[in-house]
Amino acid sequence: MSEATRMRIVPAGNNATVRVLMSHEMESGQRKDSAGKVIPAWHIQDVTVLLNGKSVMTAEWGTAVSKNPFWQFTLKGTKAGDKVAIQWKDSRGESRSDEATVGSI
Repeated sequence: MSEATRMRIVPAGNNATVRVLMSHEMESGQRKDSAGKVIPAWHIQDVTVLLNGKSVMTAEWGTAVSKNPFWQFTLKGTKAGDKVAIQWKDSRGESRSDEATVGSI
């Protein structure tokens, strides 16, 4: 299992800026190892953002996303104490879910 997803949530009125750093190797399937064999593709495919348990955003990623992807977005209609969760699943079937709480201004 990969390292925890790091999240920072900065509230601003009824919105919150969410910054996410996901720990993942994100192999494209196009590189070769030192023996000349192709390194198999291994990347995050599906990402879901939940606000208080309700899905508010989904994304489908492919091989073009960099190693340890950084992602930033704004959530509208948030307040202090709301729970923001990031869930992802990769091409090997591994998955991870991490959660953070919106702080007060």
